Amino acid sequence: MKIVDMKVELIKIPLKKPFRIAFAVQDHSVNVLLKITTDEGIWGIGEAAPFEPVTGENAATVVEVLKLFKQGLIGMDAMNIEGIHQMMDRLISGNTSAKAAVDIALYDIRGKAMNQPLYKVLGGMSNRIVTDMTIGIDAPEAMAAEAKERVERDGFTILKVKAGICPADDIRALTLIREAVGPDVRLRVDANQGYTASDAVKTLRAFEKVGVEAVEQCLPWWDMEGAAFVRSKVDVKIMLDESIHSPMDAARACRIGAADILNIKLMKCGGLYPAEKINAVAEASHVQCMVGCMLETKVSIAAGVSFVAAKNNVTEADCDSFMCAVDPEMGMSGGFTVEGGVYTLSEAPGLGLSFDF
Repeated sequence: MKIVDMKVELIKIPLKKPFRIAFAVQDHSVNVLLKITTDEGIWGIGEAAPFEPVTGENAATVVEVLKLFKQGLIGMDAMNIEGIHQMMDRLISGNTSAKAAVDIALYDIRGKAMNQPLYKVLGGMSNRIVTDMTIGIDAPEAMAAEAKERVERDGFTILKVKAGICPADDIRALTLIREAVGPDVRLRVDANQGYTASDAVKTLRAFEKVGVEAVEQCLPWWDMEGAAFVRSKVDVKIMLDESIHSPMDAARACRIGAADILNIKLMKCGGLYPAEKINAVAEASHVQCMVGCMLETKVSIAAGVSFVAAKNNVTEADCDSFMCAVDPEMGMSGGFTVEGGVYTLSEAPGLGLSFDF
């Protein structure tokens, strides 16, 4: 099944409200959609959601890199996913969201060729996952009000709270959120590299008192030794996100005991193929994984959710970002249905999306 064409389209995603984390504020995202067509008439769709502070890319660089990839892709077997990743890695290092767009489109093709939904292609563990809902940084009282709304109105049972600018405000926000949502809602925190090691230890011990179960990326991405130190001083689980881009990063984190959970993002690692390697490394080290996301549409969210559903070792999901868009569907029906924080995957082949461009 030879690749005969590749089409690229930019898409702007306006958000319902600005989204603030420790090192950035976004009111929209510009992503890149990709369509790969084969000589058998089977086509697949992928997506790049670049984020310069994490992947070092933007939409313009993704488009240029995809032009480079097109030269290598034409004529290759669409089922040769490993070979295509080798080709992309030889052409250019990094640029992982561009590589993820190609990877996701190839897996969409594979599912369609096999006449199976992607979650079954990847392992088939389940067709259902539970995601958290993210609460961006705001005044603590506003964060508590939003958390209560997400639980009572929208039905979420897990909240991920952004933090990392001011430890005192973070502790107050989590205290108010716990009071607002009650004792049964699961809480985790994402500091997005915002703490020092000493601040992290003090702040996480305060978080433990209000029942926070896990804290993500307390320290700068390069400081895995610091993460291991923090982990040795607290009882709350430690997650790594920005530190984990590759299977080699996962191996290092597991080797030095830097994390209880690794956050896999398709845009960070280059797609589903390297995500499987990261999960395998983690599972061999008795470390669990979560799948997170950038600001993405249902295209790459469907891929990430399929991976969560397929793998027993991927125990958590943070796949909510498409719901932050003014129009979450964006004309992309199918893929999965949503009820509260529960996603049920489509049984249609591939990504299961009723969408073309």
